[in-house]
Amino acid sequence: MKDLFVKRFEYYKSLGDKTFEQLTDDQMFWQYNEESNSIAVIVKHLAGNMLSRWTNFLTEDGEKSWRNRDGEFVNTFTTKQQVLDFWEQGWECFFDALDKINEENLYSTTYIRGEAHPVIDAVLRQLAHYPYHIGQIVYIAKMIKNEDWSTLSIARNRSQEFNTEMKTKFSGQDTASNSSPVCFQNSPEVRDEYKQ
Repeated sequence: MKDLFVKRFEYYKSLGDKTFEQLTDDQMFWQYNEESNSIAVIVKHLAGNMLSRWTNFLTEDGEKSWRNRDGEFVNTFTTKQQVLDFWEQGWECFFDALDKINEENLYSTTYIRGEAHPVIDAVLRQLAHYPYHIGQIVYIAKMIKNEDWSTLSIARNRSQEFNTEMKTKFSGQDTASNSSPVCFQNSPEVRDEYKQ
């Protein structure tokens, strides 16, 4: 189970990583309007959530007293590198926590704002939360880059070709053991990363 979680989250992290590669410093801080978040602010929220939720997650409430959630929506970064460093810090904390999950504690109780959750449910909450925000990051980047955007999914008008390629690739294999990430990128080297 843990390996499947890690695989899924690594895929979603890779979407963020490949998005950041396409952006300049200034583009990381672009906002559509005053009520919208920049990519930098979304990263600040995501990493802040990860650090709070997953630091000592088996023994402490996931909403830490030192977390300032409201402050996560105020930009304090000045460079793209600062944003990327915080992104990596959050993911490192999260993946370290996932590594501590085992069959004995998968259904043990952890708390978020005092509410009891089985560990598996706490992970599933984030499997909904993190891709939600990563989708926002990708969408903002696509608006910024416009025709210069390099797709992270199946290229437009290439679905049938992609489906044929995937069916050929996996024909005769046990599909349960080759569970692929949602929305493979239309890139052989990325697909190879997720082979089992």
